[in-house]
Amino acid sequence: MDNDLNKLIKNLPIFLQDNLLRHVNKDQIVEIILDLGRRPEIRFIESSEYLSQKVVSWQDIDYLTKRISKFSNQNRAGIDRTLNRISCIRNRQFLINGITCRVGRAVFGTIGVVRDLLESEKSILILGKPGVGKTTIIREIARVLADEMEKRVIVIDTANEIAGDSDIPHFGIGKARRMQVVNTKLQHQTMIEAIENHMPQVIIIDEIGTEPEVLAARTIAEKGVQLVGTTHGNCFKNLIKNPSLADLIGGIQSVTLSDDEAKRRGTQKSILERKTYPTFEIVIEINQQNYWTVYEDVKSEIDLFLQTQRTIDQSRYFFLPERIKITGRQIEQVSSFFSKNYLIKKDFFPNTSNNWTIVNQEKSEKFLKFESKNLIVYSYSLSNNLLKEILLKTGFKFILTNEVQKATLIIGSKKHLRQNLKIIKLIKQKNIPIYTFHEISFYEISKLIYFLSR
Repeated sequence: MDNDLNKLIKNLPIFLQDNLLRHVNKDQIVEIILDLGRRPEIRFIESSEYLSQKVVSWQDIDYLTKRISKFSNQNRAGIDRTLNRISCIRNRQFLINGITCRVGRAVFGTIGVVRDLLESEKSILILGKPGVGKTTIIREIARVLADEMEKRVIVIDTANEIAGDSDIPHFGIGKARRMQVVNTKLQHQTMIEAIENHMPQVIIIDEIGTEPEVLAARTIAEKGVQLVGTTHGNCFKNLIKNPSLADLIGGIQSVTLSDDEAKRRGTQKSILERKTYPTFEIVIEINQQNYWTVYEDVKSEIDLFLQTQRTIDQSRYFFLPERIKITGRQIEQVSSFFSKNYLIKKDFFPNTSNNWTIVNQEKSEKFLKFESKNLIVYSYSLSNNLLKEILLKTGFKFILTNEVQKATLIIGSKKHLRQNLKIIKLIKQKNIPIYTFHEISFYEISKLIYFLSR
């Protein structure tokens, strides 16, 4: 992250470089503004300040533009191998007289609060005002889906904001592949090309805004591919009322009821109804950087809103990577195990059959619970990053080991473990408790750790 910002600073006029490098809030800078004849300005999320007493000259603007890539027909440019976005303002003679340098950052760990939604494999739409961090969020989603969940992910990078202004994608998207869009008007064609030519399991799209793009998104969803997209908007209710974007969540149509049906429903004869099934099944509204509103069942939310003008939402807060708070209807604190880090929905761990199997029962669960304060965990066919993220939330002291003989607990995939008879034999000889999962997910592993800690 600091490396990307430093590369941007090195391309700025020399009189600005020292001031920026020494600035106490350098890591919080959002934009650097250079306007001809005005003092240079830096902007933060909630404030701004001037960077120098000297005003910006033609030479200063020329100094910067010669050190970055060429501006596209959208008046955007970048710096190779970074996520920074540089946009220009032109006068009537088409000369650049203003520049906005947007600082790009790959922020890891930001989507832990909605990881359970990613594992549901449902299409997700991220909604928010410009500047709230939607692009940063979907960049991290692309990395998690590609690297940790091992999905085939393609990023449709229209403005080169997700993976940077370079032929080689920025490391922030992990193993996800990136398709660049030659012209923003052709984004919908690139979306269809991705599904037809490259067999993705997930497609990431930034800034869906036109009717052709909405139609392309529906076409992709109907082919069984998971979508993660963003669009501009103040709130979920405004999205419902936006004619060009409403089709993303099912669309709205006017229906005239018969006299008998209107009487039975207790409504007027002319009512609004959802037109079809939503393209995106989940909507996440980014209110602030650490405060998100989640609509987990868009189909039901739309129907409820059209009937009662009300919605049932869920708020998720995160303060540090290990501190998450979820509130909404039917909320209550589950147990002291999560009391420091979570407020979980009442049905977060419903009384359904467990998704794990105890392979080696010679060590009792009671004995394991005494040892759980000092866990040495061996994972088999399971992401260490995922396991580490869950265990950090428990407050247990743990070590992830690559040597099965040293483990006090083994967690793994049933499908892959049962194919390795040698390791099963070794586990039984060492008398190590092992839990195997039929389906590995953040939710199921959290459920197991909660069960063992009771």
